[in-house]
Amino acid sequence: MLIRALIVLLIVLNAGAAAWWISRPEPLPPALPAQPAGVPRLQLLSESGKTDATPLTQAAAPMAPSPPAAVAAVEPATPVQCFSIGPFADQAAARSAATRIGTRITRGNPREVPGKTAQGYNVVLPPQADREAAQALAQRIGAAGFDDYLVVNSGAQTNGIALGRYRSREGAERRQAALRAAGFDAQLQPIGDEGTAQWWLDVAAAAGITASGLRSGAGASQSRSLDCALLR
Repeated sequence: MLIRALIVLLIVLNAGAAAWWISRPEPLPPALPAQPAGVPRLQLLSESGKTDATPLTQAAAPMAPSPPAAVAAVEPATPVQCFSIGPFADQAAARSAATRIGTRITRGNPREVPGKTAQGYNVVLPPQADREAAQALAQRIGAAGFDDYLVVNSGAQTNGIALGRYRSREGAERRQAALRAAGFDAQLQPIGDEGTAQWWLDVAAAAGITASGLRSGAGASQSRSLDCALLR
């Protein structure tokens, strides 16, 4: 009897457990994380009530190539011709000439051409009235503390005083300045030919402008063709 009673009790317990499992409520879904302030919540398509869904991404339609940009027409450079006009006595005269022909040229640059260099320089005092005067002047020069002087005995400078011969103009000018500071009117005499510097005006002008017209307008006596690449 006891075994039968236990079997009946187990059957009742199992039936009760099965009934509880069937009748238990559905578990609650997991809680969603807190939504940041100001950010809208994503909505499922099923929640919006729409049946049609537009694809989130679509293949981008191929873009037609842009037409090539119009190339700006490049006008050919105005042909120019270049000349050297001159000579002028100094830079100021060359600049004044450039101003006179300014409407006929596109560029104008003065350029100095150095003169010929002398072989050396003599520092001298001009010939005196006679030999005695020359000797007296020489004694004054020596008394002033200068040496290297000589009374000239012959030639165009007879009775003059030679005060030194110098290879460079700078050295001769220093000697001249010292003598003049002591009250002696010393002069420089170049040995050989010494040309003076000249100034030329290098210009560029449009085609059709003639060298003779530029030369006349600038008041110059000469004009020469010039390679425009050399125009500084």
